[in-house]
Amino acid sequence: MLKALNLWLPSYLRRRRERWDASPETHLMICVCDHFEPFHGATHEEAIGRVRLWEREYPSLARGLQDSTGQPPRHTFFHPIEQPGDEVLFGLANLCRSTHCETEIHLHHNEDTAENLAATLENGKRELAGHGLLSIDPGGAIRFGFIHGNWALDNSHPAGAHCGVRNELRVLEKAGCYADFTMPSAPDPTQTATVNSIYYATPTDRPKSHNRGRPARAGVVDPGGLLLVQGPLGLEWRRRKWGLLPRIENADLTARNPPTVTRLRRWLKINIHVEGRPGWIFAKLHTHGAIPPNIDMLLGTQLREFYGGLPRFAAAHRGFHFHYVTARELVNIVHAAEAGKTGNPGDYRDFLYTSRLRPPAP
Repeated sequence: MLKALNLWLPSYLRRRRERWDASPETHLMICVCDHFEPFHGATHEEAIGRVRLWEREYPSLARGLQDSTGQPPRHTFFHPIEQPGDEVLFGLANLCRSTHCETEIHLHHNEDTAENLAATLENGKRELAGHGLLSIDPGGAIRFGFIHGNWALDNSHPAGAHCGVRNELRVLEKAGCYADFTMPSAPDPTQTATVNSIYYATPTDRPKSHNRGRPARAGVVDPGGLLLVQGPLGLEWRRRKWGLLPRIENADLTARNPPTVTRLRRWLKINIHVEGRPGWIFAKLHTHGAIPPNIDMLLGTQLREFYGGLPRFAAAHRGFHFHYVTARELVNIVHAAEAGKTGNPGDYRDFLYTSRLRPPAP
């Protein structure tokens, strides 16, 4: 069905959404999760050139920009561990050390097994950790965020493509995954019925066991299952296809659909939050930042103009605050909300998981 609407539209329409109002106080967490694939459609030399371009240009993009608490922008690179790693990771580690960016795990696979997936994740963890990347929990164990290639988390593609591991959530949990950031995937048929949520899914041996789950709630710590952080998904009536059909807002940042204040208002209206903590709103966005058109949007003027406009938006909306966060920091703030913390969410960036890199002072 068009845009896979049958999979997610009923849940979207049923879901109770509160009207956003910045008064008395709203904190928006902005998290850009990059499916960073420099080898996509590129030679080895071109791929390394893309990484070096990010090393060179991203610090300039972020220079002089601050969120409501004085923190600079962040970017989270999800590195595809099935692709060549050393030169890419060397560049990403250098970039992350000199900025507040971080790197997590991305994976494309097909017709896989649970045993092979576990070994692949362990090898990937070892490779990233060897460059000082990823994070640790209070016990010192290495932890990671995850995005599934081709959106097919937990063998969720209806044709069984791009995965093969039905109990994938369980394998991820055992490997040390602290949260999955794959959704939303609409208009892809892997899209879940659960939308606009931060929730826990119980691993099963059935495909797409994350189709539904238990929402994260203030006052409920560690309900069990794998945490899934979704980005905003909805209908976009102001930009219609053929003048009739609404387009969809699926949190994707592309050259054709860059971040704008109009989209910012939509993310606020969709209002993804931990239940019982409505004043902390999460905008988990995604992009493919190694594709040339998107590189121009992300490292050129469009993203910088959006970031530069946020202080003006905050000044015009009494009680509105915005925070640049990495995927790890976002999850830490979620867990702080679950633990009953209030006030400034920026105080809880290292609430549970800490980065193995030491970022520079803001």
